[in-house]
Amino acid sequence: MSTLSNLSHQQLNTPVPHETITGVVERLTFYSVESGYTVARLVRSRATELTTIVGSFANIQPGQTLQLTGFWRDHPQFGPQFQVVNYRETKPATLTGIEKYLGSGLIKGVGPVTARRIVAHFGLETLEIIENQIERLIEVQGIAKKRIKLIQTAWQTQKAIKEVMVFLQSHGVSTTYAVKIYKQYKDEAIATVTSNPYQLATDIYGIGFLTADKIAFNLGVAPDSEFRYRAGLIHVLGEAAADGHCYLPQPELLKNVIKLLTTESHEPKENAIADIIKDMALKDDLIREKGED
Repeated sequence: MSTLSNLSHQQLNTPVPHETITGVVERLTFYSVESGYTVARLVRSRATELTTIVGSFANIQPGQTLQLTGFWRDHPQFGPQFQVVNYRETKPATLTGIEKYLGSGLIKGVGPVTARRIVAHFGLETLEIIENQIERLIEVQGIAKKRIKLIQTAWQTQKAIKEVMVFLQSHGVSTTYAVKIYKQYKDEAIATVTSNPYQLATDIYGIGFLTADKIAFNLGVAPDSEFRYRAGLIHVLGEAAADGHCYLPQPELLKNVIKLLTTESHEPKENAIADIIKDMALKDDLIREKGED
């Protein structure tokens, strides 16, 4: 029997004091579409120099106002950097900030010139108008109904990204994993994670059983969930395969799975795990053979 399982996950060995900073993205130095890994320069209101921020972002463009939580580190080549652990986007509070945000490229259909016209017309109410009365953009010179539809779609996409990131981070998912989850599932991210967080161990590179189990705990998934038991079985078999084993005797498999799944408040029953093994074998999720006496 063989099962693939991604077991690697990053952990900080020593707790690092976190702090929160806020600023406007000035420019991107590096951005990976695949992973979301970003190096950017941030303008902070009381800082005399630009701040370098490093981390994973689902979507980031110059002009965004971000509240970032993380820690400082000193890069041997590039100097002080702020390592982002989690973040949330906030609405820009100034006319210049709103104009830069709209014209940044995040909202398809709005370039710098159109952004300037929109802000000149609606002022500080611009974002509120786009959110609740987007049809009023017809009042702005050069914006027709077709473009309004385009802007509305782009606005809803950005809103969905924010909702997914806030949901995941509020349930203990690191920014790095949250970005991977969003890129994998898009608008279905919240529904997928809520219905079966253990699916992450199968679908997302870098998320193994232990990380998925922690996410599931934060979501309130019961320790005797069938999803948890199945994921535990797959994890133990994957570990055995990684160690060079072609199979595990059922008694050993049961022992290892029960050890993995046992918590302070819950210890799985052997017959419950055995029933799931039988069911997985019937569905060809694993191969079960009778050994020699």
